[in-house]
This record gives sequence, structure tokens and C-alpha cells, in this order.
Amino acid sequence: MANAPHSFETFAECAESSALAINPLVYAEVSIRFDRIEELEVALPEEDFLRLPLPREAAFLAGKCFVRYRRRSGARTSPLPDFYIGAHAAVAGLILLTRDPTRYRTYFPALEIIAS
Repeated sequence: MANAPHSFETFAECAESSALAINPLVYAEVSIRFDRIEELEVALPEEDFLRLPLPREAAFLAGKCFVRYRRRSGARTSPLPDFYIGAHAAVAGLILLTRDPTRYRTYFPALEIIAS
């Protein structure tokens, strides 16, 4: 994680200027670093992180973008949940904080992105 210090700095700056939100997919991705849900809940307190549901419109958009990706890509390294995260941000008008802006800009060109 060579970008980790810069990512944490960018994350902290975002937290100071706006509300932070996560959906169940992001929660699941973060959870792999913890042994117990209680530890994760301490790391992502509800008063600091809005818990957003995943809208069906985002699921539809994610599926369509994933099909485009699979048809265009040789490497096929991006999993469907990544597209769902991007689609959720696009449909809900959220700003996405990511270390992988290229894919999101390719498939969600109108999405506002903060790259860390």
C-alpha cells in the first residue's frame, strides 16, 4: 500500500469538509481487515459514516457497465462490486473517493471523483 499515507490524508481532508457515506459493499470490503464486527463498528462509527442502502437503479447501471467492461477488457481484473460502488455514487449524486480513478472515469464519466 504505497499510497496509503496519501490516501489517509485525502480521506481525513474529505471527512473535515463533508459527510462520509458507505454502502454495504464498502462495509464488506473494509471488514476484511477486522476479526470482529465490533472492531469494525468502532472504526466506522455511525455518527461519522452514513449507512446508505444500495438502490436498484445502481444495480442496473452496474450490470450494464460491467458487461461493457467484460466485452472491452482483456485483463478482466475488476469485480462487479466495484462497478456497483461507482454506479451507486453516480445514481445518488455522491462524490467517490478512490485510489483507482481511471476505471470509474471510463465507465462513469459524469461521476465526481476524488483520487487519493
